[in-house]
Amino acid sequence: MNLTILLCVSLFCGLTLAQEGGNAPETEKTSGTQSCFPDMCDLLREFGAMKEKLGVMETRLKDSENQILELKNKERTMVVFSAGTGGSGAIGPFSTDTTVIYRSVKINIGNAYSQFTGIFAAPVTGIYYFTFFYHAGGGHPVSLNLIKNNQVVVTTYDHRTAHDGADNGGNAAFVQLEQGDQVYVRLGANTHVWGDNDITTFSGFLVNPV
Repeated sequence: MNLTILLCVSLFCGLTLAQEGGNAPETEKTSGTQSCFPDMCDLLREFGAMKEKLGVMETRLKDSENQILELKNKERTMVVFSAGTGGSGAIGPFSTDTTVIYRSVKINIGNAYSQFTGIFAAPVTGIYYFTFFYHAGGGHPVSLNLIKNNQVVVTTYDHRTAHDGADNGGNAAFVQLEQGDQVYVRLGANTHVWGDNDITTFSGFLVNPV
């Protein structure tokens, strides 16, 4: 459409000049040119300016749409959880390794953590950060492992002591997960921790999707 208008304007000006040309004196040709071009040139300039403004507006609109889409994607991939074991009493010792279930959920955006199994399942592929802390008495050793798909990522451990009344400890790690990978905290066999909402906790969040 734009090209058609430009061609029509150019053709019109050309025909007008041709009609006013021929054997007419040079002064008449100049006069004819001046009578034809001023309005047409103004029209072309205005048309070009409008086209340029429309191009800038389209670019800004596209940038705004991309920014909105990026914000929506970030909202969809927000994953954060934090939970405590709940209760008040010893967890363990057990004769076998046991998954610690943190039943008291403080926050669970994305619903990736299950308070029934103690397992976090990655909703998207990305880099995640996990922390786990414990409180325990000195009468039994402590062994807690952060597990990814049954593989140990990091560990915290405390030896049994006869003179030590209580201990606190923990660990943390960045972990790259594929969608569906599982992460949980496992209590080692014949060890224990103290169940408490505020001291024995498990937390994690999505740092960045990959």
